[in-house]
This record gives sequence, structure tokens and C-alpha cells, in this order.
Amino acid sequence: MKRLWAPWRMEYILSDEKHKGCLFCGAIKQDRKNDKKNLILFRGRHCFVILNRYPYNSGHLMVLPYLHTPTFDGLLDKVLFDFIKTVEKSVVILKKALHPDGFNMGLNFGKVAGAGIEQHMHLHIVPRWTGDTDSMPIISETRVMPEHLKKTYEKLSRFFRK
Repeated sequence: MKRLWAPWRMEYILSDEKHKGCLFCGAIKQDRKNDKKNLILFRGRHCFVILNRYPYNSGHLMVLPYLHTPTFDGLLDKVLFDFIKTVEKSVVILKKALHPDGFNMGLNFGKVAGAGIEQHMHLHIVPRWTGDTDSMPIISETRVMPEHLKKTYEKLSRFFRK
């Protein structure tokens, strides 16, 4: 039997918090003092930025409108503008803080499109580095994360606070 040690997962496993309703709405409605715990990096006028708790790669974050909607439906032009400007700001910060070679970005509308949380739209921004994937996911179905989420949060939050 193969073992991959991930001691930071115990905090989640033992957590009493059970998410009822939308995970994202629940996180953003909490007091700002919980932002670090909830991995919220930035609160803007119409949108916010949160680190993905189950990232594809280090620095994987998401940009979301405050409005709870599964697609662009109901988003005013000013919200859409703020959304794309928040995406731009996030990319600039990821470049400064983590120095990736490129990015994958995407929106998944609907479960069949791959949306894990389909009720609240979110855009994924995944930093990529040359050689960041190896044979681990293919051979052993294991993804190696080179940096702990808390450390990534600390790196990025400094830039979002500026």
C-alpha cells in the first residue's frame, strides 16, 4: 500500500463546520477576521478572490462575484467589469508573487461542464510552471503540491493588501 502523508488535511477532517447552502456565500458573509481561515485573499466592490482549498497547482485561486448566480445571468455591466478587472489584478499578483511561466483559466457552467460547485459561478486561475507536472498523476494518481496552502496564502495576501 502506498501512503502519501498530508497532515494538514486533519484540520478539515475534524472540522465541525458543515456547509449548508453555498460554500462561497457562507465564506464571504463571515466577518473579515475569518478571511485567512476561509482563504479569502481579496474583497472588492462586486467580487472577491479566494484560494482553492483543493488546488490543481500552487497558487490556484478563484474569482467570484458576490451575487449568487450559476452563470453570467443577472450580473450588471459594472459587476462584469469589476469581475474581469479582478481577474486581471489576480494575474498580476500571481506573476509578482509566484513567477509562473503561464496560466490556465476557466469557467465551468453546469455539472456536465465540470463545475464542482455549480450554483455560484467562479473563474479558476491556475498558475503553471515549465515542468510542474510529472508522471505522478499518471502513474500513481497522486498530485504533488510543492507548497502548503497556508504558505501560499501568506505570500499572496501581502500583494492583495497593497
